[in-house]
Amino acid sequence: MRPGAVAALLSASALVLGAAPAGGPPPRPLPARMADTGGGTQLITAVAPSARSTRGTVTWWDRRGGSWVKAGSAPARFGAGGLADGTKRRQGTNTTPTGLYDLPYAFGIEAAPRGTTYRYRPVQQGSWWCQDNRSRSYNRWTEPRAADCRAAEAEHLITYRAQYAHAMVVGFNYHRPVHGRGAGIFLHVDGRGATAGCVSVPAEAMRRILDWAEPAAEPHLAIGTSGGATAITRY
Repeated sequence: MRPGAVAALLSASALVLGAAPAGGPPPRPLPARMADTGGGTQLITAVAPSARSTRGTVTWWDRRGGSWVKAGSAPARFGAGGLADGTKRRQGTNTTPTGLYDLPYAFGIEAAPRGTTYRYRPVQQGSWWCQDNRSRSYNRWTEPRAADCRAAEAEHLITYRAQYAHAMVVGFNYHRPVHGRGAGIFLHVDGRGATAGCVSVPAEAMRRILDWAEPAAEPHLAIGTSGGATAITRY
């Protein structure tokens, strides 16, 4: 085969595989292809192959010199029901809400990892997260449990010793809660399997994220799929 034909064949193969042809520009990092990254200089992306997936990848990024640079990554778990558009999600579906969210604060049963500068709230025996649609404390930490928040409709945080060893609150339905949309969505440590709607990562990855996150950098979490209606690049 002629040299020119070989080069053309290699270039075509690269395009099929999604890689840049030899000599072409490298692919842009994921945050650079997103519609919005929250305005800060740190970003966490949580990407699943499809809306039915319960596994994917979490990557955390820094913006340096006008470019996004990968700081770390880890395997992730999503809701047992897959992923759903955060604007349409319903409580009780075990789906992880897609979208772009802030991270109001971190918390944990264990002490904050060394190097943590994020606001970190320790979990106590009386710490609860209210998910009761009838309660005025819906989608809020209450300590002790609010009188109008039924125990059966709340999470007693200290009982999730593995998952909530370290965690970050995700701003989904948090600032102006819509009852029935969902409550208690966190980025936390892996449990035994898929989550009830949160995003989870291995314990070491969660510690690394807390050591990395800087409040002044305004980190956000973007959740989405590789493509389709809930593609992460839409957010």
